[in-house]
Amino acid sequence: MNLNLKPSSVDAFSAESIKVLRSGRLVLDGVSLVIRPGELVTLLGANGAGKSTFMSVLAADMGLDHTLNAPDAVTLNGSSLSFMGAASQARSRAVLPQKPGLGFDLDVSEVVSMGAYPFSELADHEVKRLCVRALDTAGLSDLADRRYPELSGGEQQRVHFARVLLQVLASRESDPHGRYLLLDEPTSSLDPLHQQMLLKTISDLARIERVGVLCIVHDVNLAACWSNRIALLEGGMLFACDTPAKALTPANLKRVYGVTVHVMPHPLKPGTPLVVFGA
Repeated sequence: MNLNLKPSSVDAFSAESIKVLRSGRLVLDGVSLVIRPGELVTLLGANGAGKSTFMSVLAADMGLDHTLNAPDAVTLNGSSLSFMGAASQARSRAVLPQKPGLGFDLDVSEVVSMGAYPFSELADHEVKRLCVRALDTAGLSDLADRRYPELSGGEQQRVHFARVLLQVLASRESDPHGRYLLLDEPTSSLDPLHQQMLLKTISDLARIERVGVLCIVHDVNLAACWSNRIALLEGGMLFACDTPAKALTPANLKRVYGVTVHVMPHPLKPGTPLVVFGA
């Protein structure tokens, strides 16, 4: 579906000068980032750089200290996240944490259908249609009737990805505003083929459905191939956010990871950098 409704000029998921203090240490030190509908932004950083903390702030899993942050430090389509209820947030953005987990013995289709919970107006047949679409988009149609606990870790991860896909697609045709996906290491349990498939799916979704995506990954070259922009986080500070070709410089990657790299043109993707570690 290509969305034809006129977008709002305020559509964006924005964080402004976010600060998070833990045990006297600034885990996030003035981080600002704007995610716009239609783009895939990947967040790169070494372990402990503050990536998941920043994601938790955007997901409202972590309350902000308002002695350090403004009440409107995080806004979702122009509204302060601090004053939005959980149900209202869930209608505009979906979150896939690192370890989603599920303690119930459900069919895969039942797990995916959970993405429709914030949309009580949807009829059962519409939820089923969305579930079929999400499963197909995630390449999981053949697993629809399987029991979730019987799946491999990678398959379970893809099921939860289908669940958040359904959430951002629900009632999409009547919503002119941007939708957003927050994905924390969605490729961690996937093989190379499914990593590429997932990032391509996200990229297509962003472009076609006006979904803004923030995705944490550890594979620099995977990020380079599919991102519109790459944000680099080091020591709680976001010091660069630009196209892959401009963000992934040897100096920037040395600062992020502490290793020397060689950056060359990708042999199969013109205009895309290829990063070789250990050079």
